[in-house]
Amino acid sequence: MTGRLAAVNLGVVTEAEWAGDPSGRSGIDKRPADGPVAVRFAGLAGDFIGELAHHGGPDQAVYAYAEEDAGWWAAELGRSLRPGAFGENLTTYAVDVTGAVIGERWAVGTALLEVTKPRTPCTTFAGYWGRPDLIKRFTVRAAPGAYLRVLREGEVGAGDPVEVVDRPAHGVTIGQVFRATTREPELLPGLLDVPELPEAIREKVRRRLGVTPA
Repeated sequence: MTGRLAAVNLGVVTEAEWAGDPSGRSGIDKRPADGPVAVRFAGLAGDFIGELAHHGGPDQAVYAYAEEDAGWWAAELGRSLRPGAFGENLTTYAVDVTGAVIGERWAVGTALLEVTKPRTPCTTFAGYWGRPDLIKRFTVRAAPGAYLRVLREGEVGAGDPVEVVDRPAHGVTIGQVFRATTREPELLPGLLDVPELPEAIREKVRRRLGVTPA
């Protein structure tokens, strides 16, 4: 089955006491767009990002979360979860997001995206859902979704195919990186030789392992 986009979602301005930005504003509340959306190197046109210190930027320009993983959470929590409920820009269908290889390239609409890193749950996420235990539960579940960088600007829309056009041979996945940096530190050495992994993560791994860069 060919993967596709179930929805493309854009953040609206939300003011709340749980918002991580000093301004008290967050862009975690993302709503499905009615039509195609322009993808720029900085992210999706019209997408509000509140806490710029921890969200956005080239390595986190676009966030994807699988509809199947959202369905698991809906059943687990006994609540309806619409597209964008995880703060994701792209809600995918029939795409193995957790199993995506770091550096894997996706052709989506007329854009070209590259998988960079997993999402780390934060207090804003827990506050938005009203679940203080969400960070722990999200970490245990280990299906974090994937951030992507934009290699070619274009347009994306609901229903567009998601085609994996290149996959690095190292095989290190979003799920492996997430587990290594949270609950399974024994996996950390496997991240050292992944050139497509953002340098900030590789430096963090080197510090934790006491490795001096060559």
